[in-house]
Amino acid sequence: MSKETEKQRWQRNFADLLQELRVAQTGVQILFAFLLTLPFSNGFAQTSEFQRDVYIVALLSAAGATAMIISPVAFHRALFRQGRKPELVRFAHRMASGGLAFMLVSMVSAVLLVADFVLDRGIAFVLTGITAAWFLAFWVVLPFARRSWGDDDIDDDDDDPQVLTAG
Repeated sequence: MSKETEKQRWQRNFADLLQELRVAQTGVQILFAFLLTLPFSNGFAQTSEFQRDVYIVALLSAAGATAMIISPVAFHRALFRQGRKPELVRFAHRMASGGLAFMLVSMVSAVLLVADFVLDRGIAFVLTGITAAWFLAFWVVLPFARRSWGDDDIDDDDDDPQVLTAG
């Protein structure tokens, strides 16, 4: 099997990032659409000031996630055919990470909003804390813990530290 060139690796890293962003984009778009329609539902008038504040946090963080997750497409359009794939991959990585952070805030806020609306506030906070811990476990703790588990004898350069941390 031939070793890929640096240019091929950058191209593959960008393609991998785009695939990941497609998955995240679908989730954030569904959440954002739900949040955009929520104030127009009959029960929204019954929300408390706290719930409306939580709603605004959820809505704005979903908007932030949407902007960051889609931004690599606009960046790619601006840099198209300029031979700047490494810069594009670094930017897309940062935007994907930031978009996921905003998405986490939005999802946890949405859980708090709904749980506070239907349950006692104390129970809503407990369930929201569990939800946040669950997301953090799967989106942060396990992936970073896995990095230190050692090599599985797999020759896979797609997470080249130079790609993910440079710039």
